[in-house]
Amino acid sequence: MKELLLAAVLAVTAGLGGALGQNFPSRPVTIVVPFAAGGPTDTIARIVGQDMAAALGQSVMIENAAGAAGTIGVGRVARAVPDGYTIVLGHWSTYVVNAAVYRLPYDVVNDFEPIALIADNPLLIVSRKGVPAKNLDELTTWVKANQDHITEGTSGVGSAAHVGGLYFQKLTGTKFQFVPYRGAGPVMQDLLAGQIDLTIDQSVNSLPQVRNGKIQAYAVTAKTRIASAPDIPTVDEAGLPDFHISVWFGLWAPKGTPKDVIARLAGAVQSALANPALQARMAELGVDLPARDQQTPEALRAYHEAELKKWIPIIRAANIKAE
Repeated sequence: MKELLLAAVLAVTAGLGGALGQNFPSRPVTIVVPFAAGGPTDTIARIVGQDMAAALGQSVMIENAAGAAGTIGVGRVARAVPDGYTIVLGHWSTYVVNAAVYRLPYDVVNDFEPIALIADNPLLIVSRKGVPAKNLDELTTWVKANQDHITEGTSGVGSAAHVGGLYFQKLTGTKFQFVPYRGAGPVMQDLLAGQIDLTIDQSVNSLPQVRNGKIQAYAVTAKTRIASAPDIPTVDEAGLPDFHISVWFGLWAPKGTPKDVIARLAGAVQSALANPALQARMAELGVDLPARDQQTPEALRAYHEAELKKWIPIIRAANIKAE
């Protein structure tokens, strides 16, 4: 009798999940951005969210829930109702680095359902305007001569700018002070204002300011130059070989979100990333888009798990600690 009751409950649950998927979405979907407005995660969420809305036939709202290197916003989605209406745009820092640095109230793998890989974004080594360095070698020399006074802005402990800064210090023998912010948007505001000296920032956030002549770029942390900014050398060309770091982005839903809903959201991502206008906008910002066969829940899960396996031992060996 108990077995029959259990089977009936499972059948009803499965039916409800299918019905939810067929009717989804019937109201706006919220993408939680775990950083302040104006930064790279926020920018990518708004660009992709606009085209996802067209595919879903419902509005896609952006909610900024910043703080603690993204753990506040990601934690909010981990606790959300698993119905597909609250999802999160996370990335390498929030779903890999934070797992090694913080004692998290959630599991970055087991408490979420992957939706799709969104983008891959190299970093730029940039400084405030007025720094007397024309190339990366001169920047390194300047930092060494003034290292007691040099500051680098980051989005918090374990952020790409923080990990990149530590790696830069190790490779160049330099020292400087890290200044944490609630996101890359506020970092850029203070760099533009001359309140900090450096940052190692995602191209989507810094490239527009480089083009406007408001900050100086020294190298891109990729093996090849950015097509839309071919005058910026790679780190290998600039004299810092193998300093390759990029921030990949993905969408996740709370654990238990019905598979039909996940499939609907993944389909909306695929539709968005296939839009030539979006592709052109991302290319302008130096952002790479994944191949179509990588825009799936299964591909994101596999890539995420591989990145955890690769980076967690490296980060723990570097002894990066939450402050």
